[in-house]
Amino acid sequence: MRTERRMANRTTESRAFAERVGVVMGLTARLNALAFDDLEQRRELLTQIFGASVPDSLTVLPPFYCDHGLGASFGDRVFINQGCYFLDLGGITLGDRVLIGPRVTLTTAGHPVELDERYDFITHAPIVVEDDVWVGAGATITPGVTIGRGSVIGAGTVVARDVQPMSVVTGTSIVKRRRLRPVPPPVPGAQSSPGP
Repeated sequence: MRTERRMANRTTESRAFAERVGVVMGLTARLNALAFDDLEQRRELLTQIFGASVPDSLTVLPPFYCDHGLGASFGDRVFINQGCYFLDLGGITLGDRVLIGPRVTLTTAGHPVELDERYDFITHAPIVVEDDVWVGAGATITPGVTIGRGSVIGAGTVVARDVQPMSVVTGTSIVKRRRLRPVPPPVPGAQSSPGP
């Protein structure tokens, strides 16, 4: 697991992030509205979304959703199937020959679990998917995870910790980690914290 960072809401950094999200949401909407065989325009929009040219061997099948774009990088012969979500503020690195199944979510961002901090910060940590990994349909990869070379992530799996190279992991489980600190209920009429 990689170290989590925090971005405070209502700061110059969070406002720049929110502005970039708006730009990328518009670009992904255009990408998803293209004719399927318009490969040239698809590549141009992916270059704008990711802020740099993408490898010629990268395949991204629409619909595709991304919120930031500038945090993603791709190795050679990466394949991303339909309906995938990349929340890449913390950075997403996909190695060579990575296969991403349909409806996979890679999310590098979240919020603190403590209620009194939840609305004031965005937390983020990078995701690294090493060479020759296959991520099955509907899997979710959470912030800070590294998936080792050659591994297979089964369909529907939630990956919340590092996966050793050449491993096959499957399933989901609910594990009670701890109890949250109690917080007094909000005072009627009090102002709540706005977002970024």
